[in-house]
Amino acid sequence: MATRTITVSANLPVAPERAYAVLADYLDGHRRILPPQFTEMTVEQGGIGAGTIIRCQMTAFGRKQNFRAAITEPEPGRVLVETGLDAKRVVTTSIVDPGHHANECHVTFTTELLVRGGLIGMIEGFMAERYLRPIYVEELQRLGQVAATYTPANHPLKTNARFA
Repeated sequence: MATRTITVSANLPVAPERAYAVLADYLDGHRRILPPQFTEMTVEQGGIGAGTIIRCQMTAFGRKQNFRAAITEPEPGRVLVETGLDAKRVVTTSIVDPGHHANECHVTFTTELLVRGGLIGMIEGFMAERYLRPIYVEELQRLGQVAATYTPANHPLKTNARFA
């Protein structure tokens, strides 16, 4: 087995706290940024950040694939990790850093997935990257739009004065 890494980043015109709040809120915010390839997202446990477990379907190459993931926050407010709970062990890390100006942030999505070795693995990795990269670009665009007007219902950051 080999690991294939896919990374997409964007500068967004929103405060980092707002972008992170949307990403960490699987009950509402995160759902609103998912492109149409993702459907039937269900929160099995938690719902905000660490300790959350989600289930979702993703349509890839005309086929629906189910996946489950556990959410951790190695650096709360900055790093959010979705670790696949199925055999494929896909790990997606979202990193939100401050931008160069006030109310800007830099968001990076990095997915690491296991692929087979040899030529088949190279093809799998190539196809996965060609498929996921535009999805992540769209998700980042949606994140910028949603975070600009996002009012979290249950997120701990909602009391942050910079978040008003």
